[in-house]
Amino acid sequence: MVKMLLSQVKEFKRDSLLAPLFVGGETVLEVLIPFMMSSIIDNGLNTGNMSYVYRTGALMLVMAMLSLVCGILAGRYASRASAGFARNLRKAMYDNIQEFSFANIDKFSTAGLITRLTTDVTNVQNAYQMVIRMCVRSPLMMVFSMIMCFYLNPELSMIFPVAMVFLAVALALIMVRAHGYFRRLFHKYDDLNACIQENVTAIRTVKAYVREDFETEKFKEESRWIQFLSVCAEKLLVLNAPIMQTTMYTCTLLLSWLGAHIIVGGGMGTGALMSMFTYSTQILMNLMMISMAFNMIVMARSSGDRIAEVLNEKSSLSNGPHPVMEVPDGSIEFCDVSFQYSSGEGKEVLDHVNVRIESGQTIGIVGGTGSSKSTLVQLIPRLYDVTEGCVKVGGIDVRDYDMEVLRHQVAMVLQKNELFSGTIKENLRWGKEDATDEEIELACRHSQAHEFIEKMPDGYDTYIEQGGTNVSGGQKQRLCIARALIKKPKILILDDSTSAVDTHTDALIRQAFAQDIPDTTKLIIAQRISSVQDADKIIVLDQGRINGFGTHEELLKNNEIYRDVYESQVKGGEEE
Repeated sequence: MVKMLLSQVKEFKRDSLLAPLFVGGETVLEVLIPFMMSSIIDNGLNTGNMSYVYRTGALMLVMAMLSLVCGILAGRYASRASAGFARNLRKAMYDNIQEFSFANIDKFSTAGLITRLTTDVTNVQNAYQMVIRMCVRSPLMMVFSMIMCFYLNPELSMIFPVAMVFLAVALALIMVRAHGYFRRLFHKYDDLNACIQENVTAIRTVKAYVREDFETEKFKEESRWIQFLSVCAEKLLVLNAPIMQTTMYTCTLLLSWLGAHIIVGGGMGTGALMSMFTYSTQILMNLMMISMAFNMIVMARSSGDRIAEVLNEKSSLSNGPHPVMEVPDGSIEFCDVSFQYSSGEGKEVLDHVNVRIESGQTIGIVGGTGSSKSTLVQLIPRLYDVTEGCVKVGGIDVRDYDMEVLRHQVAMVLQKNELFSGTIKENLRWGKEDATDEEIELACRHSQAHEFIEKMPDGYDTYIEQGGTNVSGGQKQRLCIARALIKKPKILILDDSTSAVDTHTDALIRQAFAQDIPDTTKLIIAQRISSVQDADKIIVLDQGRINGFGTHEELLKNNEIYRDVYESQVKGGEEE
């Protein structure tokens, strides 16, 4: 995990190396200053040599200034390195998410991915800055201070290694226990973010059903879990402070008691003992700093594991060694296709589907809820891979195509229509980046969107709010259809994409398809029989199997499911 994360340091390696280098310089200078103070007392003040005091004092002042400069530069480079490291981590995760197939995306919740891209990266960023500064400075300061202590008095200095071994064991035990709590804590943050996201996104539904109290209680429950796990983790981490304080005071008492005996025995001077106290303070204070860094690293370790999960996730879909770079035509063939969402587990969603669709045909797809209509069409642009059999487009297995080439030729208007923040033109150019104003207007005329766009204050430059909240459901559907038409695809798939428009507009859209894109293969999933009855052929799906395939008239005669749906809709329409 650590190696994978550090691979994202990239162009900030220089800053990551310079920061500890200047930290080292700052540390060496700070360690030498107490030693020189000891020399001033023993060789200058005690002997009355004021010239030595002035020279050494001036040198100490220069060293202090140099130490300050090194500290400033170390902070600057550490900040740049950690911020750049965080930027690269976010970019690497975001880029990898863009490569995910639908199957990969299904493994992670939206809230979980957002938490990883924000909170988890921030935790790792803070820990990285702590590592290249504090975790370099503190060990160096301790080592150099200990060397000076051993130089001044080896016997008295044996106090410090014993204290360090004790602290290392205690901190290791705390780290092992706390890591488990932090892993659970961050998963609960995912649940909390999901709760917030659902509530804010569906706030109109929440208010319409007067479910504010229910949502508030759900939020409180997730918050209580986070509080509980945070307290459990902090109960362990707060042990650092008393352990550190106890060790510090014990070392100070031992140093005072044993040092006094050594001075009385003539084994050490007063200046040397004062330096020993200074070095002991440096050692113990830096042990405290390591304890603080340790807390940050424990938290960052859990975040790093979660980031690594996203970076390690490889798309379940990939191009073959020699992908086909051109789609000959819009013909589609399902050859004994079976599919299940979790390979090797669960029920088959599609069960041995066999059907051939000629290029340019209009195919209607009907079936009850859960009959796998959407799943069937999602296999065509290879949003999922089949479990068994194969799907062919233009007579070639979709797995043999370059995925971008295939998807450029398959325009799909999904069941859930999404518009993005930006103008209408910007949204429509998702279908074709360099689309001209004339192409945009033509596509909107075909989708029956031009009329309502012209009535908007800024026409095609009207700003669409996030999620398309300032347009109706039917308008959103027509804009999404226009966005797909701009691609001029060989295959057009409408997944229940006219459910929010009236029957007259629906008929006009289908008429435009027949007249203006006759060579495009059109697959129309619909709940209304009127939306598909003029299609060349209609597929009737039932529990993942093809129950019927034929024209409207043929299915009325031969297919009971189709006939029941048609009669219920006709009867309902007459009663209305």
